[in-house]
Amino acid sequence: MTPFIPTSDLCDAHPEAQVFAPVFQNFGENPRFSGPALTLRVYENNTLVRATLETPGEGRVLVVDGGGSLNCALVGDQLAGLGVQNGWAGIIVHGCVRDTAQLAGMPIGIRALAVHPRRSGKASLGEQAVALTFAGATVRPGDMIHADEDGICVLTSETN
Repeated sequence: MTPFIPTSDLCDAHPEAQVFAPVFQNFGENPRFSGPALTLRVYENNTLVRATLETPGEGRVLVVDGGGSLNCALVGDQLAGLGVQNGWAGIIVHGCVRDTAQLAGMPIGIRALAVHPRRSGKASLGEQAVALTFAGATVRPGDMIHADEDGICVLTSETN
């Protein structure tokens, strides 16, 4: 396992690193997590999120662009549980989560904009393995995500 390097040190060593705007809240038990990104773009439907978290995570970070929607949650305790069970290091949601009391006790990193009690729709819509741009940063599949109490930074696959 690679030793933890604080995001502030990573940003000092890599001035080209992108940093997400400080709009994400921490919901999982692990405030510090890192791994290569797997990206999804969905909107108010989480079927593709579930399908992805059902696959081996292999220490990756699932980055979900939910369009910043504050109308429903894309991840709750059941999907986070799949992430834990299948070895995902973390989940970043540009949208909402729910079941926060349960998420707080799950050994996975989870960041999202906000909390919403309503579940998402179940349509099988969305895109996987695409470049995502939100909160001031662009993430491509394979980019390294590093998150801790100070924020979330992205190192491109060329920088790693």
